[in-house]
Amino acid sequence: MSELKKGVILLAEPFMVDPNFKRSAVLLCEHGKEGSVGFVLNHPLSHRVDMLIEDFPEFDAHVYLGGPVEADSTLHYLHNVGDLLENSVKVSRGIYWGGDFDKLKFLISNELIQPHNIRFFIGYSGWETGQLDEELKSGSWVIADNDINYLFNNESDNLWKEIMENKGNTFSVIARMSDSSLN
Repeated sequence: MSELKKGVILLAEPFMVDPNFKRSAVLLCEHGKEGSVGFVLNHPLSHRVDMLIEDFPEFDAHVYLGGPVEADSTLHYLHNVGDLLENSVKVSRGIYWGGDFDKLKFLISNELIQPHNIRFFIGYSGWETGQLDEELKSGSWVIADNDINYLFNNESDNLWKEIMENKGNTFSVIARMSDSSLN
């Protein structure tokens, strides 16, 4: 079993019934004594970020539902331009979280950040201290290695299945299991 740490992908077990996480791939961005934070990578919404924020530059980037926590009040972003965006936090090789929002808008306005460089999330997935460890022990999640392409060069429709298949062995069989039995 891989280690639970910042930068890994959490895959919901195939029969998870919680609608917030059914067949979800969650990038874990923080894991420590104070709890854990991550973002669901495969729950796109039908809104563009420039439609949600009043003074945001025109930008053809859709927003994803990052999780059920503060889904009505927070906007987060993961990107690959940490060298351009001050105060961003490195999550893993080539992936950064947040950063100076005014600078972000400036870089987008000047076309220095393109939609393929960034992904926006409403809300986040959060766990209290020890909660995620317990969920892992109970089999709710499968840990997978991260790949920068999962975030920036991938269609979200089949992401859970693709990551599960990439784990190989029994996980390839799990990936092919239909979720229609839950409907």
